[in-house]
Amino acid sequence: MTTPRITRTYLAVPAHRARMVQGAAASSADAVFMDLEDAVPLAEKAAALQEAVTALSTLDWGRKTVSVRLNGFDSPTIRTEIAQLAGLARLDAFIVPKAERIADIATIGGWIRDASASRAKPVELELLIETALGLVNVETLATADPLVTALHLGVGDFAASIGARSAEIGASPAGYQHVGSAADGHPRVPLDLFAYPMMRLLVAARAFGLRAIDGPCGAFRDEITTAATAMKAAAMGFDGKQVIHPSQIEPTRKAFVPSDQELADARRTIAAMEAAERAGQGAVTLDGKMIDYANLRMVQRLLRFQDPD
Repeated sequence: MTTPRITRTYLAVPAHRARMVQGAAASSADAVFMDLEDAVPLAEKAAALQEAVTALSTLDWGRKTVSVRLNGFDSPTIRTEIAQLAGLARLDAFIVPKAERIADIATIGGWIRDASASRAKPVELELLIETALGLVNVETLATADPLVTALHLGVGDFAASIGARSAEIGASPAGYQHVGSAADGHPRVPLDLFAYPMMRLLVAARAFGLRAIDGPCGAFRDEITTAATAMKAAAMGFDGKQVIHPSQIEPTRKAFVPSDQELADARRTIAAMEAAERAGQGAVTLDGKMIDYANLRMVQRLLRFQDPD
């Protein structure tokens, strides 16, 4: 059985900025994606591709998952990008931006298999869901090609796609609030623009055995907001979150790594269930609560988020 990838912190870096790429490779992020798309000006596209080739061929990436975000399916360069990168042994995945149509993903999967002939297995596909159409089709996109292994939520472009009045990536619009009757003393309660797309993407990922990666927090200098958005994603069950600055790595990692108390409780649950199983029971009382195999599955998944040995 293949060990699931650990991608709690997924650092984005423009591929044409060599020093930033070098810093990303040396960082403590679990995963890095070099961007050929939105973070790269048109005049730098060719240079970005060559820098990505060089970085994959020469840098020490340690145990990181290393990905490249391609340009869009309708880009004139996407096939060249796949052809030049897919055979490189250190590349783990391509991220497809604005994934919307099943046929497009199947076509890209075919291009990757053709270009990965020299590898033991083809480069994986991770889909960036960042439009209304992509979210409507997310369940079928999840099964569009066997190479698909993860779904990412693109929070900035998704907000633009639905017309949300927000200029800050990953943040809900200030006016998006529940408004009660002032006469009854009801407060204005802020609402979360991303609760629905996050849950829909997460359910699709879980239904088909994929990883789910939340989009970034644009306020990268705000450690409190960075940590809070990461804790939300971790609590929901996401496998990780994109970060756009090295300063976000540690607060995001901390949100996904179980605390010492959580680990201790998990091990007690496992021990209690093992004892119950030896006694021929499928459930047992622990700390005044009934636990069964569902609890066991929950804590076993939690243990996967520990730091690798």
